[in-house]
Amino acid sequence: MAVQVPTLADLRKYVDTRFFDERPHIRGRRIPIATVAYNVRTNGWTIGETAHNFSLSEPEVLAALLYYHEHQDEIDRQEEEEKRLFDDMKRQHGGA
Repeated sequence: MAVQVPTLADLRKYVDTRFFDERPHIRGRRIPIATVAYNVRTNGWTIGETAHNFSLSEPEVLAALLYYHEHQDEIDRQEEEEKRLFDDMKRQHGGA
């Protein structure tokens, strides 16, 4: 009997998009998926290191990375827009 592997995983147990202007984040936490994915990529962290550094479980980290992989273009656009808005506010209101 062959085992069927789903092409997409249901990550709703770990990922939520209802808050933070619909930016995907770890369910029940204020940690954006992009933050997890970018830190893994930039710092070369393992799953265990990432879990430790963000006080997450390894399944949460794996779900974040999988969700990022499946929605990378959309998440990158959202993050670019967040950065643009932040830079605009900083210019308008000053900042160090």
